Amino acid sequence: MIYKNLLFDLDGTVMDSGEGIMESAQYALDHFGFKNEPTATLRKFVGPSLFYSFTHLYGLGDEDAKKAVQLYRNVYESGNKFHATPYDGIEDALRELKDMGYDIILVTSKPHIFAKQILEHFNLAKYFSNVVGPEMADSSSDKARLINKAINEMNLSKELTIMIGDTRFDIEGALDSGIDSIGVTYGYGPKEDLGKATYIVDSVQELKNMFSFR
Repeated sequence: MIYKNLLFDLDGTVMDSGEGIMESAQYALDHFGFKNEPTATLRKFVGPSLFYSFTHLYGLGDEDAKKAVQLYRNVYESGNKFHATPYDGIEDALRELKDMGYDIILVTSKPHIFAKQILEHFNLAKYFSNVVGPEMADSSSDKARLINKAINEMNLSKELTIMIGDTRFDIEGALDSGIDSIGVTYGYGPKEDLGKATYIVDSVQELKNMFSFR
């Protein structure tokens, strides 16, 4: 593989952030009568936009979904965003990849302000040359437009750029943007959703090894 620009998803790829996301989602759902939701359903909040999850998973109308997003963010911003853990080996992998000359960019559906705070809190911000994510009011789960934003803003060659993520939103976004992708199975997306990825890896070590020989 010959790539120069590595676009990393955040939740489920760099960070095991399910705890804070699921706690916050359940807090919001409580207000709409959805109590003690199964973990298997709450896990689906990791990846897409919150608005998408509340409308598609729970059938909330637009206004209720907007309220649910605000309820979620009230507790997420107050501390739940740090209820997360970097995946084992991810910091070493990011350090080595940066030392090898790769340009590492975060492309996430999480509002970029939260993403930056999380990277800084876990001392990972130094490995990323840029963080691309939506504004707080943006409710879209279209990863392709975020990938294209990164490509256009940083004048990246598509042939030298690859998206790395754990959900179909990452893989489909890469396809729609005309770049290659790596699906990681250690995150939160079902493995069957990664079938269109250019490559699939099962661990951080395997991911790092893919770029160890240039």
